[in-house]
Amino acid sequence: MAIMEHAYYASFGYQITSFFAASSRYGTPEELKELVDTAHSMGIIVLLDVVHSHASKNSADGLNMFDGTDSCYFHSGPRGTHDLWDSRLFAYSSWEVLRFLLSNIRWWLEEYRFDGFRFDGVTSMLYHHHGMGQGFSGDYSEYFGLQVDEDALTYLMLANHLTHTLYPDSITIAEDVSGMPALCSPISQGGGGFDYRLAMAIPDKWIQLLKEFKDEDWNMGNIVYTLTNRRYLEKCIAYAESHDQALVGDKTLAFWLMDAEMYTNMSVLTPFTPVIDRGIQLHKMIRLITHGLGGEGYLNFMGNEFGHPEWLDFPRKGNNESYHYARRQFHLTDDDLLRYKFLNNFDRDMNRLEERFGWLSAPQAHVSEKHEGNKIIAFERAGLLFIFNFHPSKSYTDYRIGTALYTFKIVLDSDAAEYGGHQRLDHSTDFFSEAFEHNGRPCSLLVSLIPLLVRSLTLPMLTD
Repeated sequence: MAIMEHAYYASFGYQITSFFAASSRYGTPEELKELVDTAHSMGIIVLLDVVHSHASKNSADGLNMFDGTDSCYFHSGPRGTHDLWDSRLFAYSSWEVLRFLLSNIRWWLEEYRFDGFRFDGVTSMLYHHHGMGQGFSGDYSEYFGLQVDEDALTYLMLANHLTHTLYPDSITIAEDVSGMPALCSPISQGGGGFDYRLAMAIPDKWIQLLKEFKDEDWNMGNIVYTLTNRRYLEKCIAYAESHDQALVGDKTLAFWLMDAEMYTNMSVLTPFTPVIDRGIQLHKMIRLITHGLGGEGYLNFMGNEFGHPEWLDFPRKGNNESYHYARRQFHLTDDDLLRYKFLNNFDRDMNRLEERFGWLSAPQAHVSEKHEGNKIIAFERAGLLFIFNFHPSKSYTDYRIGTALYTFKIVLDSDAAEYGGHQRLDHSTDFFSEAFEHNGRPCSLLVSLIPLLVRSLTLPMLTD
C-alpha cells in the first residue's frame, strides 16, 4: 500500500501525483525491487495497491492541468472532480488515458515484478454517483442502468485482460462495496475479470456490533448472513479489520474491545480483568469465524494478528505533523510478559491449520446452527467442524451439533493456555458422531461448550 508516489503523506497513499514512481519515503527503486525479490525467494506473493480510480488535483507535481486545461487526462467540469475525496477523475473513454493507465499496469508488473494488484476505489469508478449516498441492497436495478459508468467498467475489463494475458498467474482484487454482479467472473463470460473482491461489509459488521450492541444482543443469524453473503463462484477476501477502521477517528478491533485497559492490564504478571479477558477471547473468535466462513481468501491488516492497540495516523496539520501514531508496534508480541503473544500464537496456528486443510479453497461452508437463544454458531468446511459459543455467560454440557458420521478430535481451541485461555477442555478426548439426525444433518455428536468470562469459542474439530 502507498507505493505509488504521493505528495500528501496524510492521504495514506491515495492522492497519487506520480503514477510511474515508487514513493521516495521508503527508499530507492532498487530497494523496492530487492524487497519484492526477497519476498519471492520466501514464496511470498506481492500485490500492489494500484490507484486508478482518481488522482491528486496538484498541478505543479501531478497530472492535473498537464496541458494547461482541466481535461487532459480527466473529465472537464464538475464530472472531473470527486467531491468527497477532493481529487480528479479520469476520462476512461479517452485513448490517451487508456494508454497511460494500461501502460502503468504493465510497468509495475514488468519493472518491479509485482504479482498483481488490489484495485482501489472500484465502486467510485463503476458509477457516476461514485457510491456516495447510496445504500446497495442487491437489487439488480442498482447495477444495470444509466448510473453505471460503462467507460470505467470497460477500462477495468481491459486492465484485467492485460494483466492476465501478460502474466496468467497474476492476481487482481477489486475494492468494491456495491456488490456489482459478475465483477469477478471471467471476461469471456461477460464479467469484469477480477479474481477476488474484498468482502468490505465484514469488518464494518464487527465494528458495528462492538459500537452499538451489548454482548447478549448479538444476532447470530445476521453475523452468519454477513459472512456468507456472496455470489456463487465469485471469490471474496474476508477480513476482520481494515485500514479504514484503524485510522485516526476510529480504533483498531482490539482497542474497541479493550480500550484504555490495554495500557495497564496486558501484563501476564497481573490477573485477568473482565475487560481484557473478554477482549482477548472475542478477538480470537472474530478472526477465526471470519477466516473460516467469510470467503476464499483472508486479509490481515498489519498488527491485527496480535491485537494492536490504538490507531493509525499520519503527519498532517491536525496533529502538528506528528509521526507518533504513524507506526506499528511489532515489539509488543515479542515481549513474553505481555498478553499480545497469546493473540499472535492463535493467529499463527489458525493460519497453519488452514494451510493444512485448505478451507479457503474449499466450497462454501454448510452452516448447521445459528441459535439466537444459545448464541451458538456451527458450520462445516473442508472436513472441519467449527463450533462457536458467543453466549456471555452460559456453558453447555452434552450440546448436540449436527454433522456427518465421523470421529472428531480438537485441533484448535481458543481456550488453550498458549492462546491466553483457561484450558478447560481435554484435548485427548475423542468425539463420536452417531446416526441421529439434527439440524438437517444426517448425524450428530454431543460436546461441552463453555463460556470464558463472557464468551468463548470451542473449537474446530477434525475428522479422522
